[in-house]
Amino acid sequence: MGNLHSVQRAFERLGAQVVPVASPAAFEGCDALVLPGVGAFDPAMEQLHGAELVEPLRQWCSAGEPLLGICLGLQLLFEASDEGQAEGLGILAGRVRALPRRVGDPIPHMGWEPLIPATPSPLLPNASVEAWMYFVHSYAAEPTDPRCTTAEVAFAGHRVAAAVWQGAIGACQFHPEKSGPSGEVMLRRWLGWLGAQRPKS
Repeated sequence: MGNLHSVQRAFERLGAQVVPVASPAAFEGCDALVLPGVGAFDPAMEQLHGAELVEPLRQWCSAGEPLLGICLGLQLLFEASDEGQAEGLGILAGRVRALPRRVGDPIPHMGWEPLIPATPSPLLPNASVEAWMYFVHSYAAEPTDPRCTTAEVAFAGHRVAAAVWQGAIGACQFHPEKSGPSGEVMLRRWLGWLGAQRPKS
């Protein structure tokens, strides 16, 4: 849904081998999955169902295998969204809510914003360096367990989830592939974490 090519190129620039997944059989041999996306919640879930990827994704995550969601990919990990009627993947507990509205604050929220650190995670282990990331969104996840929020972003006088982490599942509402050096650092950090999880030969 939209940003597959740019995400693939971003990982390849960092030396990762990327294989597009169009069927459950393609999971075989993968070290991790990346779930990117741009667009609307319901059509994205329809595409996942059409490719018969919904249950395999749930099983992958329930087995403790790593996955990184990006933008709409973060939202799909939750149970449902204000944007539509479809059931989400339900890998993370919570709902995706419409962004708060205030006069003068345009929707969608678009542009560069600094991350506000929350619970440390492999994506964002500390708050020592301010990271600016590029956002384009009208909705934001509201996790049931606030401890899984690893970064927030300020919008319309509120703080909303910008990145989450639980178990081996990480996801970001912003676009690291479009966020210049800050996004590259985060993707490189995630790849380093993946390498540390692999069994030593």
